Amino acid sequence: MKKLLLPFITAMLLIGMVIAPTYSLADSDGSTEEEVVNEKFGAPIIVYGGNLTAEQKDSVKKSLKITDKSDVQEIEVTGKDLATYLQDGDASARMFSSAKITRKDAGKGLVISIVTPDNITEVTSEMYANAMLTAGIKDAVVEIAAPKPVTGHSALVGIYKAYEVSGEELDPERTDVANDELSIATNLAKDAGIDEAKVSELLTEIKKQIAEQNPVSREEVEKIVSEQLANLKIELSEKDRQLLIDLMDRIRQLDIDFSQWSDQLNDLSKTIEDKIGKIVDNEGFWEGVKNFFTNLIDSIRSIFN
Repeated sequence: MKKLLLPFITAMLLIGMVIAPTYSLADSDGSTEEEVVNEKFGAPIIVYGGNLTAEQKDSVKKSLKITDKSDVQEIEVTGKDLATYLQDGDASARMFSSAKITRKDAGKGLVISIVTPDNITEVTSEMYANAMLTAGIKDAVVEIAAPKPVTGHSALVGIYKAYEVSGEELDPERTDVANDELSIATNLAKDAGIDEAKVSELLTEIKKQIAEQNPVSREEVEKIVSEQLANLKIELSEKDRQLLIDLMDRIRQLDIDFSQWSDQLNDLSKTIEDKIGKIVDNEGFWEGVKNFFTNLIDSIRSIFN
């Protein structure tokens, strides 16, 4: 009888390990440690989508852990801002995705966190990081949130506005190219069926080569794009391939210190590689779980046969 029960006991233990929730500890009153304000940059800036209802805004605050005691600066981003930062921006666009931006000292890099992953449906943290580097934004912790499912594109415009509110000046050409980059990245993942992490890896590797080789013509950019598509074994339609070449040719012509950009892209590349490695490991784990239950079912059948 013990031998018969053993497979079931093992299965229940495995299921418990797989689906058991993870808990984090907080102070007894539910509060978290107060964030230290970097006086060189001022308080963190919260950018709310301009079309949020009062209830949705409260939901975003909760997701970003903003309380009445939080020392933050709060602003809104609207369709008018979209038209300001993007050449073809629609001033009537509805904005819901929001962000908290905490600037950091030089060399700290970008740390992007999507705190409501179920509600940001198209843009990944690596896509945000890539676009922000193109726009000229670096050294910050950025948290993205939305109260309902949205693509996540408007958060980037909110981040632009937050930087200018804090006294920085962004090159409008770079912000426009960064927005195109984000659109192409999400389209490749959604329409071309390429894994999101692979899309980010592709964009990062092409930009790294542009920074290192400093191409002087569209033809040289096309060669870099073709090489990286081949290296990563990614196949694109001719239309998507040309859109990618057009984007990278625009990036080539931006006023960018490519020597510094190369280091930032190397950091991002390492982050993406680690993520892809975790995905592969995770797929292996679930394949193991699948095989376990297949074998378990076969064992049960053999008992009754």
